[in-house]
Amino acid sequence: MEWLLEMDGRLLLWLKEFFAHPVLDDGMIFISRLGNKGFVWIAIGVVFLLLGFQNKIWRKRGLMVLLSLAGNFLACNVILKPLVNRTRPYVLLDYDILIPPVGDASFPSGHTAASFAAATAIYAINRKWGIVAYIFAAVMGFSRLYLGVHFPTDVLGGAVCGTVAAWLMLWLMEKKCRKEK
Repeated sequence: MEWLLEMDGRLLLWLKEFFAHPVLDDGMIFISRLGNKGFVWIAIGVVFLLLGFQNKIWRKRGLMVLLSLAGNFLACNVILKPLVNRTRPYVLLDYDILIPPVGDASFPSGHTAASFAAATAIYAINRKWGIVAYIFAAVMGFSRLYLGVHFPTDVLGGAVCGTVAAWLMLWLMEKKCRKEK
């Protein structure tokens, strides 16, 4: 396990060194801020719900996104982060970061998990939109590496957690809809 942690740190430092550029700094900060508290994804879910006043299918789509985010929040932020309690890389590797220090644990990446949860729900709604959402989710995960607030395995764990949580919520939602028919 020690070798994995060491490789994780080396890969993060290499990514930071290879990609770091003042031109990218503001863009990565902006993208990362969109993911604060799941803001961009919650907004999309709410817009879908509001569209549901005119077309019932949009209500279901909004619920799909918001329930995927809720399931992910439970799995990622309530269960995994406190259970694993991994220290942030900038603390362990002692370097400066471009954003204020983050107060919670590092594993899994909550920004990445929420992004992949929402992208999975959006993909279930529409594959073309879903591909765009997955690309944005990947960029969100990269921004967390670029900013130095997560290790690569944190981002990978977030992607897996968000995807699995969303599929589970979508499956439960579909199962409930079948029972109602």
